[in-house]
Amino acid sequence: MSTPAPASAPAAVLWDMDGTLVDTEPYWMVAEHELVAEWGGTWTHEDGLQLVGQGLWSSALVFQSRGVGLEPQQIIDQLTDRVLTQIAVHVPWRPGARELLAEVRDAGIPTALVTMSIRRMADRIAAALEHELGGAAFEVVVAGDEVEHPKPYPDAYLRAAELLAVPIRDCVAIEDSEPGVAAAVASGATTFAVPFHVPLPASPAYTLLADGLADVHLPQLVAAHARSAAEAVR
Repeated sequence: MSTPAPASAPAAVLWDMDGTLVDTEPYWMVAEHELVAEWGGTWTHEDGLQLVGQGLWSSALVFQSRGVGLEPQQIIDQLTDRVLTQIAVHVPWRPGARELLAEVRDAGIPTALVTMSIRRMADRIAAALEHELGGAAFEVVVAGDEVEHPKPYPDAYLRAAELLAVPIRDCVAIEDSEPGVAAAVASGATTFAVPFHVPLPASPAYTLLADGLADVHLPQLVAAHARSAAEAVR
């Protein structure tokens, strides 16, 4: 049964996907290593970490510079296909993410998925979450192939708020990477940074959750959002 959201609850919660809801980064790294190797190059774990949170089109240019003789869209399609093949075997949920999302949904707070992965990847994860939660996980999905500028630009978050018809400054965003956190902060959303594969520094611009989402619950999101709203009107 749904419970009413607190009066100070955010208008919406906007979720990053890779590294926040699901730990797909190892899947991407496997796909990247295989692709570069097929073109005679070498791809290391450190190379993969440099692309965490980056837009796929800018990442495709990096692969071209490593000798991958494909067009950017072909690179994106091949990487996405390889990651989806791994997801079909196992969806690697991040600890606490599904539980927090369920809390938000049960409280009647709208949600959006905001990712730099392309739409078919985002739809696959959204469908898996729908199965897990027994209902639609998101009102809105904004994917990397649907915005002009990728994270760290705020376009994707601003688009999500626009589609939900809510002010972005009344929203909470949850992110794991430096480009993603930068995008969320730049959009004006109250931002929770949940570092995973790449560390993030403490900052007054966002709330750092260094231990992940496993012990985070809706009241903490509401309290942080209320503090941010109070500071904005000072």
